[in-house]
Amino acid sequence: MLANYLIGLREGLEAALIVTILIAYVVKSGRRDVLPRIWSGVGLAVLLALGIGALLTYGTHGLSFAAQETIGGLLSIIATGLVTWMVFWMVRTARDLKGHLHGHIDRHLAGGALGLVLVAFLAVGREGIETALFMWAAVQVTGETTLPLVGASLGILTAVALGWLIYAGMLRINLARFFTWTGAILIVVAAGVLSYGVHDLQEAGVLPGLGALAFDVSAAIPPDSWYGTLLKGTLNFSPATTWLELIAWLGYLVPTMTLFIAKSRSRRQPLPTAPQHSSAPASVTA
Repeated sequence: MLANYLIGLREGLEAALIVTILIAYVVKSGRRDVLPRIWSGVGLAVLLALGIGALLTYGTHGLSFAAQETIGGLLSIIATGLVTWMVFWMVRTARDLKGHLHGHIDRHLAGGALGLVLVAFLAVGREGIETALFMWAAVQVTGETTLPLVGASLGILTAVALGWLIYAGMLRINLARFFTWTGAILIVVAAGVLSYGVHDLQEAGVLPGLGALAFDVSAAIPPDSWYGTLLKGTLNFSPATTWLELIAWLGYLVPTMTLFIAKSRSRRQPLPTAPQHSSAPASVTA
């Protein structure tokens, strides 16, 4: 549940910051008339994410076990790739996120402003698709549906509340520190999702080595115990791990975390924090 909460919080806060910048800038530009178009784009993006979530949940019904495991393994690998891209994208672009979005807004305001629907749709839709895919992978790992959904929903609601507080000028967050810590945690979680994806492909017969265990601590950490469930739900830890799963886990975690730390240190200059309260909410920065 904690991992899913972090996914919902991080993705939701990224989307909330982008929407906040869009709304604040058009209000400051005196173009409140285009606000409904921005919200239309946000609404379409939410519907797309929900549709993808439903497709992933019900689209594999009726398939053979091997087919389901193959699809599950491939989607877990894709989810790992998307989360990794998202983490490094924020490290690379967050310092100029405001200017990047302002450039898009200026171009579309000069036209019919219909492009703002697309800007909002793409910005929020990207986060929604990543959340839906990673959530589906988490459900496959734990076998639970309720807790991952509750965790992600709470994370998204927290992100929405933080976004509103930032917009209203009532909250200041060290965004650099927030995205650095959550990024590091998500890399660990993504390593577990990748490892489980490899396990799915082994069960489907796509990859070999299903019976070659690197370790088996099921006696010390029973999978159905509360702490076994906790480790599986947060870190996707499997008490019985094959050599190929372990290689995939280490092969992803070590270089990815090393590169992430190096990138974060090279961009030591903090992201601008949430602005102080002023007479106009349009002073929001990112």
